[in-house]
Amino acid sequence: MLNIVWFKRDLRVQDHAALAEAAARGPVLPIYIAELGFWAEPDASARQWEFVAESLAEVQRDLAAIGQPLRIFVGEAVPVLQAIARRHLIAALWSHEETGNAWTYARDLRVAEWARGMGIPWHERRQTGVIRRLTSRDGWAKAWDAEMARPVTPSPGTLTGPAGDWPTAIPTACDLGLAPDPCPERQRGGRRQGVALLDSFLTRRGRDYRWQMSSPVTAFDASSRLSPHLAWGTLALREVAQATATRLRALPAGEKAWRGSLISFAGRQHWHCHFMQKLEDAPRLEFQNLHRAYDGLRPEVPDPARLAAFCAGETGYPFVDACMRALRDHGWLNFRMRAMLVSFASYHLWLPWRATGLHLARQFVDYEPGIHWPQVQMQSGTTGINTMRVYNPVKQGYDQDPAGSFVRRFLPELGAVPDAFLHEPWRWAGASGLSYPPPIVDHLTAARAAREALSGLRKTAAHGVEADAIAQKHGSRRAGLPMTGRKRRGGPVAAPEQLSLKL
Repeated sequence: MLNIVWFKRDLRVQDHAALAEAAARGPVLPIYIAELGFWAEPDASARQWEFVAESLAEVQRDLAAIGQPLRIFVGEAVPVLQAIARRHLIAALWSHEETGNAWTYARDLRVAEWARGMGIPWHERRQTGVIRRLTSRDGWAKAWDAEMARPVTPSPGTLTGPAGDWPTAIPTACDLGLAPDPCPERQRGGRRQGVALLDSFLTRRGRDYRWQMSSPVTAFDASSRLSPHLAWGTLALREVAQATATRLRALPAGEKAWRGSLISFAGRQHWHCHFMQKLEDAPRLEFQNLHRAYDGLRPEVPDPARLAAFCAGETGYPFVDACMRALRDHGWLNFRMRAMLVSFASYHLWLPWRATGLHLARQFVDYEPGIHWPQVQMQSGTTGINTMRVYNPVKQGYDQDPAGSFVRRFLPELGAVPDAFLHEPWRWAGASGLSYPPPIVDHLTAARAAREALSGLRKTAAHGVEADAIAQKHGSRRAGLPMTGRKRRGGPVAAPEQLSLKL
């Protein structure tokens, strides 16, 4: 009988519990299914698939070296599994748990129903600190530490499996019906790329991570850049956590810069799963406001002109637009700038978070639904438990790009603008001759209106009751503080949750 190992967001052979356990029980058929329905979803893009395809090619080579290449099917999961079952008796289906979007959740329900009907056990193994069917957040941080401290699972030495004519060709983005998606500076996929990034970050690039990760001028090099590798599983989070801990222990005395940066980096590994746990526990927040008092706050249908300007990086605010164009070209952006973009779209442009969130999801090569949607809601102010962050788009430019090098790189149409006016070109006497648009809104007026609208909601008693319930279910316990963003009787103001990392 045959053990099927279904690769999903775990595109590696190392520390792959499902593969190792299946191999210990008999013949293995390793498969990946390029699901047409998944790649037709509005949060999917060709840039994501290109990273996946490169990673699949490497997994295929690694598996072939130990006896069984990866078989790659194009279609939907249940029909593919049913077709395999017609050719071979299946002992079990093996995979890792996945905190994906609503489509993958529904897909897994269909696969589970098929497996039960066929009498085939489906074994799903954890690969992150996310806990399914979690009843309470109490003790979650300790459970995460214990999970990350477990020994890394060795790769199987050899694989046995069926012979025969099985598909191995990796489809193109065009084959999957994906639209052209130029991303000239996109990170390359594959485990070897991820291992090299981890090594260079822990030994060379990460020294000033703590201070340089906030500005896009320095973050492209100072950040680990591991997020796409964690999102698609070419690296296991456990490997990263243990490598970080090992490096911290080995630091010589007096290495304050390194120690501070690696402690910060280790903390963000916890936050990675903390946000994924939110979506695991409340899948509806991909589509609905976590706090229902915000229903109807913003229009359901976005203003098309504002949305188009935001997506194109043509809002008239140079630092915002430079960030959007950097994301377009790289498929990655540092966490603070991601937060600023969602804040600007939600507060200044008053766009619904779902519309801007979908565009950003497609742009991110490292799109991880469990991090993305809780973060989008947090930055748009609809969780009810986080401090409202309305970033000033002009001040952010002065703070994060004081010399203007980042803006000039991505907005060549501002080449004639003097340095003193680069972040506010509308104030320059020659602004009328620019091909660059004027500000789409007055940012001070828009921010004031947004604050007033949200503050009014937050002052109601009903808002506080629901916020307390949300904090009890989703709030971090590590700080020991409530997460409602308001004063409790006899207690301090709650500390806001930290921004999610993009490692």
